[in-house]
Amino acid sequence: MKLDSNNHSVFLLHYNLVMCIKYRRSVIDGAISLRLKEIFEDISPNYGVELIEWNHDKDHH
Repeated sequence: MKLDSNNHSVFLLHYNLVMCIKYRRSVIDGAISLRLKEIFEDISPNYGVELIEWNHDKDHH
């Protein structure tokens, strides 16, 4: 576990990103999910973030 710090504090932030597709359409399949993961892994160093877990699921009607 790597803690981040500034002049007055030490912290560890975790974010949970949930993407909801408009009108609950089934557009994210396995191949698209894999490509999205590749994109996120590619751009994450630009923002100083680390992708810890990635998954997708079908709609929960």
